[in-house]
Amino acid sequence: MAIRAERIPKDVVQSRNAAAARDLEIEQELAATTLERSMFSRLLPLLHPVRWRLLGVLGLELGLVSSIFMRPWFVGQVVDHGFVEGAVDWTLVSRMIAGLALCWVVRFGLAGASQYVAGQAAIQLLNNLRKQVFAHVQSLSVRYFDRAKAGRIVARADRDVDTLEPLLVQGPPEAVSAILRWVVSGSLLYAMSPQLFLGLALVIPVLLPASWLFHRIASKNWGKVAERRSRFMAHLVESVAGVKVIQQTGREEENRVRYKDLLDDFTGTLIRGQIRANWFLPSMAVLQTAGTAIVLGFGARGIALGELTLGQVAQSAFYVFLFLGPLQELGDLFERYAAGTASAQRIFLLLDTKPEIVDAASPRALTVRGAVRFDAVSFGYDPKRPVIREFELDVKAGERVAIVGPTGHGKSTLVQLLTRFYEPQQGRVMLDGVDIRELAQRDLRRAVGVVLQDNVLFSGSVLDNLRWAAPRKTDHEIHEAARLLGVDELIRRLPRGYETDVGALGAALSHGQRQIVCLLRAYLSDPAVLVLDEATSAVDIQTEQRIQAALRKLCEGRTAIMIAHRLATIRDADRIAVIRHGQLVELGSHAELLALDGAYAEVHRAYERGQSVTIKPAPQRDELQTA
Repeated sequence: MAIRAERIPKDVVQSRNAAAARDLEIEQELAATTLERSMFSRLLPLLHPVRWRLLGVLGLELGLVSSIFMRPWFVGQVVDHGFVEGAVDWTLVSRMIAGLALCWVVRFGLAGASQYVAGQAAIQLLNNLRKQVFAHVQSLSVRYFDRAKAGRIVARADRDVDTLEPLLVQGPPEAVSAILRWVVSGSLLYAMSPQLFLGLALVIPVLLPASWLFHRIASKNWGKVAERRSRFMAHLVESVAGVKVIQQTGREEENRVRYKDLLDDFTGTLIRGQIRANWFLPSMAVLQTAGTAIVLGFGARGIALGELTLGQVAQSAFYVFLFLGPLQELGDLFERYAAGTASAQRIFLLLDTKPEIVDAASPRALTVRGAVRFDAVSFGYDPKRPVIREFELDVKAGERVAIVGPTGHGKSTLVQLLTRFYEPQQGRVMLDGVDIRELAQRDLRRAVGVVLQDNVLFSGSVLDNLRWAAPRKTDHEIHEAARLLGVDELIRRLPRGYETDVGALGAALSHGQRQIVCLLRAYLSDPAVLVLDEATSAVDIQTEQRIQAALRKLCEGRTAIMIAHRLATIRDADRIAVIRHGQLVELGSHAELLALDGAYAEVHRAYERGQSVTIKPAPQRDELQTA
């Protein structure tokens, strides 16, 4: 029986469309600016690294233009002097034919050389821009990636960059060539006969307003096209990342329809724009025909009056095409400019986005012992709705502190603040008595290692992923580190041991195997402070026991902050901090907190019963000080 796609309610469709429109608003909000309409001054600096190649292309284009303008002269000489009193001057005709042939050979040779040099310039320019965008994306703060869609970022670095190539590399030489052909042909036509030129100039008052109008329409249309492309690209990336959820919930057909709607929206926008702009080329063809007719009319009159020869009129016919031909190319050049600037607006919107978290002008040197302090810290992803409220916690160097509490009450947010992916709105996070805002982010994150519940592995082998933490260590040193941590045997049991391919994001490994690789990666980085955020959740008991053994070894000689739901993970901690609504509720050892018979004791009893629990309300300040 065929499965039909469910009809999507109208309000859901409207909500999705509003969300799609909101995506661009979010990017503008994060960049603290809007899309710039004038891109000329910002595009020019991109040409600087390839300026010599472009000058070479311009030189080749000059040679091409010269070869083009030689051809009408050869034709005019044949018409006027090749046929004299009924006889054919074969010497002259053969020389002119040879000259024409040479012009074509020169033209094809120069065109090939121009394409080659322009292609080299395009590769260099686009690669430079891609590297600039990639480096900038890596420098952005985590908040940007929490709010902007990955597919839209990919569209900026891929399709939008590609769209600039016809504008920046091919556009300038072709524009110069068109202008030269237009100016030279007009000048030669005027020198031959001012009347012919003035007759042809009658089409210009019609041409210029038409070109301006076409440019306005094309610019507006390509801006819409670029935005619609970003939308279906974002949906594609999200669908690939969430394919398991889509299949598990049986929403493949609905998701396919959604993608089809986005493609239809993109295609419709593209077609509507083309319909609005397609009048330009036929209009140029009409103007070219009218210009040719005017020139031929004036030429016939000139022959009758003895002012022009037949050869000059034949030359003038070529010059008409060379004069109006570049004007026809304006449509293509305007379209390239519109498409390129629409993409450039979005690329520069990304490049204009500044990282929220930046290093101090003169970062302090870091000598890490591992003491951590949260000093009256308050923070909210939305400043109006704080997640952490005046949080106070001291962790001594070498101490193991466990943090427990309900989901969504700020435990993982503390990790974000300690690693400075976010900064508190109030208070300070300190490492060895130094505000972490005074430290270089690179130094801080080398000193603070984090093992998450669902860590990321990169495509490649297990050994490739371990080298992210220790690029200078030999294979033997990495194997020895795994043996000391107690996971060497587990890794060697994989199909190809350390050379086992982990798959995309580690999908070829089980959750427990991924955690073991991540624990070893943290061990190799040798941080002074180790943060374990639900590192043993979602694994079976046997795997958890193996991970626990590795964790005990990993925590030796360093400060450890453990965030966990499973109380077995944190019973051996020196102290346990219980938080609720971003505030410290209780603090003490496992035995001390059980003796208090408060929030932690209730959590412990519920854990033993295998039940969920809601932690009691936060105690008063004097109770907290007693705890």
